[in-house]
Amino acid sequence: MGGERKKKYERGEATAFMSRNQAVNKLQLTLADFRRLCILKGIYPHEPKHKKRVNKGSTVPKTYYLVKDINFLAHEPIINKFREFKHFVRRLKKAINKRNKDAEQRIRSNKPKYKVDHIVKERYPSFQDALGDLDDCLSMCFLFGTMPQSARIHMEYINHARKLTVEFMHYIIASRSLRKVFISIKGIYYQAEVMGQPLTWVVPHSLGFQHPEDVDYKVMQTFVELYTTLLGFINYKLYHSLNLHYPPKLELETDAPADESEEKMTEKERFQERLSAFSQSLKSIDEGGGEDEVQLDEFPATETDDPDRVEKAKVEAERVKKLQNLFKGKKFFLNREVPRETLVFIIRSFGGEVSWHKSVAVGATFPESDETITHQIVDRPQTKNQYLSRYYVQPQWVFDSVNANSLVPVEHYFPGATLPPHLSPFVEEEEGDYIPPERQAMINRQLGVQEDSGVEEDEEASEDEENDDEEDQEDEEDEEEEVEEEMEESEEEEVQEKKQGKNKRKLDETPGADNAKKLNMSVEAGAPENINVEQKLQRQTMEERRLAEMMIPKKKKRLYDKIMYAKKKKNQETRKLKEKREAIEEQRKAGSKKKKKV
Repeated sequence: MGGERKKKYERGEATAFMSRNQAVNKLQLTLADFRRLCILKGIYPHEPKHKKRVNKGSTVPKTYYLVKDINFLAHEPIINKFREFKHFVRRLKKAINKRNKDAEQRIRSNKPKYKVDHIVKERYPSFQDALGDLDDCLSMCFLFGTMPQSARIHMEYINHARKLTVEFMHYIIASRSLRKVFISIKGIYYQAEVMGQPLTWVVPHSLGFQHPEDVDYKVMQTFVELYTTLLGFINYKLYHSLNLHYPPKLELETDAPADESEEKMTEKERFQERLSAFSQSLKSIDEGGGEDEVQLDEFPATETDDPDRVEKAKVEAERVKKLQNLFKGKKFFLNREVPRETLVFIIRSFGGEVSWHKSVAVGATFPESDETITHQIVDRPQTKNQYLSRYYVQPQWVFDSVNANSLVPVEHYFPGATLPPHLSPFVEEEEGDYIPPERQAMINRQLGVQEDSGVEEDEEASEDEENDDEEDQEDEEDEEEEVEEEMEESEEEEVQEKKQGKNKRKLDETPGADNAKKLNMSVEAGAPENINVEQKLQRQTMEERRLAEMMIPKKKKRLYDKIMYAKKKKNQETRKLKEKREAIEEQRKAGSKKKKKV
C-alpha cells in the first residue's frame, strides 16, 4: 500500500505557477505597486508549457509568475514603505478636504521615502555585472536627461538623470574611452570601452521632442528610479579609478560670474552649467593635475607565447593610442547652428580643444578671432569673416574622422559641399559580404593601401568626364608607342650586356684584375624596410586557411563543400549588388553630362 494519492492539479506545473491576481492578493498590494516592485526586483512573468494544467483545466488567458519568485518578493522591506505611502495619501486627502493647512503641511513634511541601494547590490554583486547591464541604464538616463519639463514626469527625475549623465560623460572624456559614433534617425549612438567592457547607448536628438500619448511614463519612472541609483554607484567607482574627486570638481573654479547670464544663477546652478559645458578638466584628488596626466596601469593583454597574438595585441594597442590622440593639438571653434554638446563631447574625448561664442552657452574658453584655431565647424553654405589660417568644415567631418580612426580629407566637407554617405561603424562585414565603395576606401585608408575608391564625391569630377573617350584613345596610342620603344630599348640592352660580359671575361683573365675589382667596390647607406604589420598578418591568416583546407579529412569534405556552396551563392548576391551600384553610378554620370550640355 502506498501513501495517500494526490488529487488532480495539486502537483507538478500546477503548483509551480501562480496567476497575477493570486500574486497581488498574496502580497496585499495594488496592481501598480506590484508592477513597480517586480521592475525593481527584476521579476518577470513566465509562460508555462501546459497552460491547461496550470489553470486547472481552463483555457482563459492569464499572466503567470513562478511561485518561488512571489515568495522571494514577500520578504522585500519596500513593501512596508508602499503600505505606508498608501496611508500617507489617505491622511493627506482627509486634511485637504477638511481645509486644515497646518495638518496638511505637517503630513507633507513626513512623506515616507525609501531607497533602492540594497536592491542594486543584490542584483549586481560585482562591478563587472553592473557594467554588463549598463547599456539600457545609459539609454534610459540619457532619454530622461533630454526630456523637457512636463506634468507627466516629475522634474526631480529629469534633473537627477541629467546630472548623472553629465558626470558619466566627463569620465569618458577623462579616460579617452570613446570608440565609435553614429548619427541615426533615433539619435546619436556612442560606443565606449570602459574597463575592457564595450558599452553602447543612444542619446536622442534634443530638438522637436514631443511626449507620445501611448507611453506609460509611470513604468519608465520606475526604471529610472533603479537606473539612477545604479549609475550613481558606477560613477563613484569610475571616478576613483582615475583618482578624481566625486562629486566632480573643476580645475578652474571661479566664484565670480563670467557673463551677465551667470549673474542671475545661484552658485549651484552656475557650477552645474559649467560642468555641463565639458570645456574644463576635472580636478584630481592628489592635486597633481587633471585628466591629461592620468595614466592607467598597463598589463600584458595576452598570457601566451604565441608571437602572432602578441603582434595583434601590439597593433591593436597602437591603433587605440592613435585614436585617443586623434584631435590632439587641434583647436576647434563651433558656430551657433551646430549641435554644441555632442561635438564638444566627441572632440574633447579625443584630445582636442574646443570653444564657442560666449553668448551661446557658459564655458567658452577662447574667442573666434584666435589665430591658433585649426578648424571651425559650420553648417551653413556661406560664412562671413573667414580666416585663411583654419579649415571650415561641416559637423560630419568630426564623426567620419572618429569612425575612420584618422583625419579624413577636409575637401569633401567644405561648407555647401555634397557630403559623402555617413556609414555606420557598428556594421562588421564578413567575408563575401557586399562592401560599398566608400566603406572599402575607408578600410584601405586604415590599412595604409592607396587605392582609388572608384566613387566620385565631387561634382567637378563628373563634369570633367565628357572628354573621357578622346583621352582614352590618346592614352591607347601613347601606350602602343611606349611598348614599341621599350622593345627596342630591351634589345639594345641585351646586346650591351653581352658585350660587357665578354669584356669582363677578358679582364678576369688578365693579371691585376683582382685589384681592379677591389677598386670598384662601394658601400651605400641602407634604408629601413617599412613593413605593414596588418597586411602581413592578413597574408599569414590566408595562408593558414589554405593549408587547413588541404588537411580536411574525407569524412568532413562533404560538409565543407556545402559550406563553400553557400559562400558561392553569397558571392553571387554580392556581385549583383556591385553591378547594381555600378549601373546607378553610370546613370548619375549620364545625367550630369546631359545637364552640362543643356
